Amino acid sequence: MLRACAALVVLTVLASASPAAVTTKPVQYKHGDVACNGYLAWDDSIPGPRPGVLVVHEWWGLDDYARSRARQLAELGYVALAVDMYGEGKTTKHPMEAGQMANAVRMNLENWRGRALAGLEVLKAQPQCDKNRIAAIGYCFGGSTVLQLALAGADLKAVASFHGALPRPTEAEARQVKAAILVCHGADDSFIPEEVIKTFRGTLDKAGVKYDFVAYPGVRHSFTVPDADSHGIPGLKYDKKADEDSWRRLKELLAAKLGK
Repeated sequence: MLRACAALVVLTVLASASPAAVTTKPVQYKHGDVACNGYLAWDDSIPGPRPGVLVVHEWWGLDDYARSRARQLAELGYVALAVDMYGEGKTTKHPMEAGQMANAVRMNLENWRGRALAGLEVLKAQPQCDKNRIAAIGYCFGGSTVLQLALAGADLKAVASFHGALPRPTEAEARQVKAAILVCHGADDSFIPEEVIKTFRGTLDKAGVKYDFVAYPGVRHSFTVPDADSHGIPGLKYDKKADEDSWRRLKELLAAKLGK
């Protein structure tokens, strides 16, 4: 009897410590004539709608890294949609091609924001998602994309940019921001000029926008991406400490703004 009770206790502990039942699936949607291939992740053991988080990829396209962040968010109890900003699931490992694909989207601001908003609507339409509690996060190209969503006045509780390019918002755009903003930036990021940082922050300050701007000393671009160094680009470098600290800050932001 004692052995049976002990076994039951062990099974109970193991059950309570079991990992989240993360489920994933591809989600196809369209923005205009462009077919997009998103990636949805959620914990199937959680009943009912829960807060949603939009995840926007780096300039490489919707790759394994962006999908891994969506799964991490699902493990935390959110439903996460990693969007496809290039269409047709296009990805690359070549910097020149990545830059061309990113610039093709960025060259038309209305189209850029519209494609991100299309993904946002897909996330809201998911049965697992509480459409009234939504945030958006992005990396590199994706960081600038979620900041554009905020400047467009998207109905978001929070946005977080990780080593993202910073826009030059107008005062009118800044006054449209509804979301709390977190910007995690490498202080040695050679891709983001100091003048751009000053313009971005100055405009938000003037408009009274609430935001946190965290600059990590000695940290370069793509600091959250473990294989950043593999591209052979001197300006890209993973930083474990900054990665972990920025993820902690994101979790705190989402908990505060989405009610988890």
